[in-house]
Amino acid sequence: MNKTYINKTYITKLSDINREWLVVDATGQTLGRLATRIATILSGKHKANYTPNLDMGDFVIVVNGAKISVTGNRLDAKLYRRHTGYPGGLKEITLRRMLETHPERVIQLAVKGMLPKNKLGRQMLKKLKVYTDSEHPHGAQRPRQLGN
Repeated sequence: MNKTYINKTYITKLSDINREWLVVDATGQTLGRLATRIATILSGKHKANYTPNLDMGDFVIVVNGAKISVTGNRLDAKLYRRHTGYPGGLKEITLRRMLETHPERVIQLAVKGMLPKNKLGRQMLKKLKVYTDSEHPHGAQRPRQLGN
């Protein structure tokens, strides 16, 4: 009775990944909760065969990105900072101003902060498409609506 039992572990390969296109309507949704949901889908954590070292996620199309909601006094208190690279070049812009000028960047930056800070995270972020109105040019991919 010298039987050897070897447990086989399944490892997901690139050929096993199938990606879908999902549409998310951002109308009236809270920014942080929406970004968390999108980051989960982009990284593929919603799939049963999730592997942390592979980009398993689906493509996400966000429509009505300008119609998100935020809670509290965040419109005036939240600041987006960037530096030009020159002395004294720190630029600050409030969330209210960012929503007026570039509303798609608000969602992109919120999701970017929830993804890994490496090559894999940058690859995942490329699968996010944000549009300010309800029209998008990805009809050929036949995206399906993501339920609330």
